Amino acid sequence: MIAATSHANQLASQFDPVSLPSAPGWQQLLADAVSDPRELCTLLDLDPALVLPAVAAAKDFALRVPRSYVARMRKGDPNDPLLLQVLPVAAETQVVEGFVTDPVGDMDVRAAQGLLHKYHGRALLVATGACAVHCRYCFRRHFPYGEESALQQGWLGALEHLRADPSISEVILSGGDPWSLSDRRLKQLTDALQAIPNIRRLRVHTRYPIVLPERIDCGLLDWLQGVQLQKVVVMHANHAQEIDESVRRACRQLSAAGVTLLNQSVLLKGVNDSVAALAELSEALFETHVLPYYLHVLDKVRGAAHFDLPEARALELHRELTARLPGYLVPKLVREIAGAPAKTAVVGR
Repeated sequence: MIAATSHANQLASQFDPVSLPSAPGWQQLLADAVSDPRELCTLLDLDPALVLPAVAAAKDFALRVPRSYVARMRKGDPNDPLLLQVLPVAAETQVVEGFVTDPVGDMDVRAAQGLLHKYHGRALLVATGACAVHCRYCFRRHFPYGEESALQQGWLGALEHLRADPSISEVILSGGDPWSLSDRRLKQLTDALQAIPNIRRLRVHTRYPIVLPERIDCGLLDWLQGVQLQKVVVMHANHAQEIDESVRRACRQLSAAGVTLLNQSVLLKGVNDSVAALAELSEALFETHVLPYYLHVLDKVRGAAHFDLPEARALELHRELTARLPGYLVPKLVREIAGAPAKTAVVGR
């Protein structure tokens, strides 16, 4: 190993360091994300007729998707399951009865600025409104991040509530996506959380390992290893096509850092509404050291009605999946009901 390292150093010394470009950091890749529907359609050789509806829909909820995620999409295919998750469409502008701006009742359980206390023993911190990708079915696409992000007050109110309620043992970092914060900010937050005696677990809800795995860099891993709380990362993949070698590498690194890895998916019409797609996703996740956890029926958020499936179809798919896979690969089929004390299992009548 020493000889190999020495040989590598000798080779490197033969080149001018200025002429050896380093890989761009995650912040640069995030800043370079595709945000113009015209560019996305051009990159994927899509019908130009898709552009104008996408531009119109993006006025209410902007397009944002990292280029490495775009690279996993099939060119020329308007029904690609990754594209459908991010491309704004005209259906988003239609008003559909029953689809509302706050489908899970976030604003009714606000305990402090940016802190949601829905369930016993755990509280959710809206750490930031920033995301690496704008999923068109996002249940918080209308959330008032400007007023309600915990970051606005440096988490002071949220931390005060957590200290005052000894029943809370788990803090969930969400958003937005909490890994949009810098490593320095994350450390400030977790240092404060670790100083609260009743907090034992840290859970992170993030899409970064899937859509921008470059975020899982040395700085993030160092921060994670320094967190003494039990650590759970709940990722969000909806289709096996999302999982490439860069995602698998990121998950291996997270697992090596002592993180329990789970996945939650959303059942989406046209994206993963077949037993074959769901089974392939579960298999791909488990091969990546990630356990399938939840399969959500769609939260009825305004602008996402075109992704909805009848409950009977969701139940049928889940039964077929249960018959095909071992139990530990079958995620729980659930929905979130505003005011309910926990996620609600979707079961046949």
